[in-house]
Amino acid sequence: MIEIDGSYGEGGGQILRAAISLSCLTGKAVRISNIRANRPKPGLAAQHLKGIKAAKKLTDAEVEGLRLGSKTVIFKPGEVRSGRFRIDIGTAGSITLILQSILLPSLIERCEFTISGGTDVKWSPTADYFKNVTLPALSLFGVKCEFEVLRRGYYPKGGGIVRVKTEKSSLNGFDFKDYSGDEIIKGISHCSNLPDHVARRQAEAAKAFLEKQGFETEIEAKVVRGESTGSVITLWRSFKGGSSLGERGKRAEKVGEEAALNLANELNAGGVVDRHLADQLMVFAAVANGKSSYTTTEVTLHQKSNAYVIEKFLGDVIKFDNRRIEIVGTGLL
Repeated sequence: MIEIDGSYGEGGGQILRAAISLSCLTGKAVRISNIRANRPKPGLAAQHLKGIKAAKKLTDAEVEGLRLGSKTVIFKPGEVRSGRFRIDIGTAGSITLILQSILLPSLIERCEFTISGGTDVKWSPTADYFKNVTLPALSLFGVKCEFEVLRRGYYPKGGGIVRVKTEKSSLNGFDFKDYSGDEIIKGISHCSNLPDHVARRQAEAAKAFLEKQGFETEIEAKVVRGESTGSVITLWRSFKGGSSLGERGKRAEKVGEEAALNLANELNAGGVVDRHLADQLMVFAAVANGKSSYTTTEVTLHQKSNAYVIEKFLGDVIKFDNRRIEIVGTGLL
């Protein structure tokens, strides 16, 4: 059984998600202890509980410690099975974080997931970031995945719905220096159950900020209808993104400028992929056939924690050389 210390590095939920994902793919049982030890409320939260339950359903796994607040989980996967799966997070918990537990193993078979929860919430990739930054990067490895937002869900009500379809995929390593990249910044600004001008003002503020710095932009503003109230703007260029969420009392212009500043900082920092994507690519590169390499804007504790989990399952396959990450794929997928 693989032993994972959940307090390693940043000591958050990312360690748990990476461990469950690799356990499902490799078929190796895993014990994760000290779960989220470095968080104000340690142990499993509702979000993590749903992610493990989704992986349990996908692989007919045996699980111990599957309860709120649990600091230790033992996960014994069966074989990944094909089929249609419904996952209801029940809150505004992040749909994209749920996918970090199940997307990789779902590439073994054809799967379809309908997931309800939060599409655009704090501390997680927005749905538009996942669709326009994460998935295009993963497709270069050979990941076959369709992602469709059926309804938006914001904090605290949630109620968003996403459909994800995966095909059996054979992954190959990729050197991101071979990718030329896009020149134009693109983006989507949207709001629900708010005045229509909120989405437009977010987009206009972001556009003004970026064009003042010399960037060319195309930002779409639209009103969506859903159960929950909120607004979000997501911006991207190639493999870098930035986003910001609206909040009560926060002006739309401030939301747009925050997203623009986030992206501008990434674009001006050098490197091919942003610091968040650098983390998300690791497990896919580690199970691909052949070597992968990319430079990032910053080496983070999240990346180091992810590398720790990957090493526990697959050996010493990741090397950090300043801001370059080199991964020797194991050819498992």
